[in-house]
Amino acid sequence: MTTANLTAPSVEQLAPNLKAKVDPGQLVTPQLGLLAVGAILVGAAWLLCDHFHFAYLVGYMGVLGIVLCALFFTMIQHITRAGWSVTVRRLAENIAWTLPFLLLLFVPNIIGFGHLYHHWIDAPPEDTVLAGKSAWLNSTFFFVRVAIYFLVWIGLAWYFRSSSIKQDETGDPAISLRLSRVAAPGLLLFALSLTFAAFDWIMSIDPHWFSTIFGVTYFAGGYMAFLAFTVLMARWLGRQGYLREAINTEHYHDLGKLLFTFMVFWTYTNFSQYMLIYYANLPEETHWFAVRAQDGWGAVGTILIVGHFLFPFVFLMSRHIKRNGWTLGFGSVFMLVMHCMDMQFLILPGNTGGHGEHGAGEATHAAATHTHDGALAQFSHDFGAYTHQISWADFGCFAGLLAIVAGLTILNVRRSNLVPVRDPRLAESLHFQNI
Repeated sequence: MTTANLTAPSVEQLAPNLKAKVDPGQLVTPQLGLLAVGAILVGAAWLLCDHFHFAYLVGYMGVLGIVLCALFFTMIQHITRAGWSVTVRRLAENIAWTLPFLLLLFVPNIIGFGHLYHHWIDAPPEDTVLAGKSAWLNSTFFFVRVAIYFLVWIGLAWYFRSSSIKQDETGDPAISLRLSRVAAPGLLLFALSLTFAAFDWIMSIDPHWFSTIFGVTYFAGGYMAFLAFTVLMARWLGRQGYLREAINTEHYHDLGKLLFTFMVFWTYTNFSQYMLIYYANLPEETHWFAVRAQDGWGAVGTILIVGHFLFPFVFLMSRHIKRNGWTLGFGSVFMLVMHCMDMQFLILPGNTGGHGEHGAGEATHAAATHTHDGALAQFSHDFGAYTHQISWADFGCFAGLLAIVAGLTILNVRRSNLVPVRDPRLAESLHFQNI
């Protein structure tokens, strides 16, 4: 008695008109163009910006969150055995597989290590708080953890992408089952590594402050930004003649719903953190927010409340917005800008020297003297202080690194099938419809 060798149907059987691969030589120009633009922006910031390392960390942590959450998206689709997202998942795999290059792009943070984290590197002996944290906050263990984090991330990204590509060749449904089992411990490793990386690379800039939910707030913003980036990448590929049949209005509708959901989740986690610290009113906790109410950062906090929650809450709520390519695209670009400002709010106030040493104090004093004019005048003066301190590089490094990741993603797209062509749930994804 013999057992039939069951394999998943091919994409040619399911969708004969679907283009499964990028044509040879296509998309090379935009790939190289994005990489060049990214390198120019980062290089110009390095040459011209006197606070380059802080500006670079803003861009790096913003873009790293996008790439890491592409890995999270891949694993969560496997563990839930989702069908709707199969055609989107290969794009997420290709975004996640830029992680080896993110390791290389971490080098400027190593070069600027002493500048970024001097608060605990050069801690005075009488600082008992930092003395108690010295077992964790020390240079040797810091770099050991960097190696561990990237080993976990790159290992998971390689395993899930390479297994998916192998299934393109064999059509073996057992690969999907194996990936769904591996996703469970993979998600646990991901959660721990992302949380501690957020502690190490952002929260330790102010080593006296701590928040156990900080890793979750970073993840929430990163996942929201990943969804926005994926929408834009998929739409751009669609305009180039690829993925139009594979990622359609129904998929964009779901991506828009997830974008809305994680925008709200980011708000919930940040409000929870703020509310508990405000209610307890402990000096060792409240000073982090006190710093972000000075030198114009109060205006950024207001912008995040309005631009990261109130406006997108109203704008993205309608199904018509999420099912229209132009409006969803606009919303995605807007949320990426807000994500960049969120990273500025988390990182830049930790640079105690400031970005505009010559005049930031005057701008803040002017804001204080006009408090009686009302909230609008206060915001206007705070925003003036912010624009006086901020540099083009604080946006330019984020845009440059995002362009580099987009270029590397296109490179990965050109080297693999556009969709998992032999995934057993491909038919469900191709015929997916929202209720």
